[in-house]
Amino acid sequence: MKASLVFASLALASSMGMAADDHKWSYSGVGGPTEWAKLSEANGACAGKNQSPINLTGFIRANLKPIQFAYHTGGNEVINNGHTIQMNFMNGSHILVDHLQFDLKQVHFHSPSENQINGKSFPLEAHFVHADKDGNLSVVAVMFKEGAENKALAKIWALMPKEAEQKAALDMPLAGDQLLPKKRAYYRFNGSLTTPPCTEGVRWLVMKAPVSVSKEQVEAFSHIIHHPNNRPIQAVNARPVLQ
Repeated sequence: MKASLVFASLALASSMGMAADDHKWSYSGVGGPTEWAKLSEANGACAGKNQSPINLTGFIRANLKPIQFAYHTGGNEVINNGHTIQMNFMNGSHILVDHLQFDLKQVHFHSPSENQINGKSFPLEAHFVHADKDGNLSVVAVMFKEGAENKALAKIWALMPKEAEQKAALDMPLAGDQLLPKKRAYYRFNGSLTTPPCTEGVRWLVMKAPVSVSKEQVEAFSHIIHHPNNRPIQAVNARPVLQ
């Protein structure tokens, strides 16, 4: 990936929840997913062969080493960017993958889930966006299943701005691992950002175990966003999905 593209993608992922507004895009109708690649030359990757999300299936067994999470209390700002709800993190939290450090920048949400597992969709999916020192991206995805209220999520939801381009500060910063499952086994595949500019070369690490979210919490998110904010499933195109 060219350095300029990498850092542009990082800036987008960090400040806009993986969303670019240079050319108006949406999740349906005019400017919808089938048109993303045509909206701007910068969005050309949206028509690429290694796009996300995907249906994770046909798994290949591999010796996937555990992700080393070093998440600290740092989630301090909740933003409604018009496409999702996003919590930004202060510096200090990271993961280690492939002997590389990826710093946690933000977490944002999609309902219903963007990725599927063996054809199963989930009511909510969280994307933890990380970047290494060269701007390469790694996303940890967490699925939510309907059940008990998620206490960590409740702290974010309590501050969800009702209008786009609004933000709110958390009185007590949140640690990212409060939103992670206790069991950290995961699937891995090579993919892209799931919104324009759809930059490829993103490490996707999808947690196998879901966490709980209440029906009311999903409905509260949907009420704020007003519409589903999941990109349709993309072709796998012979990419291996490791487990």
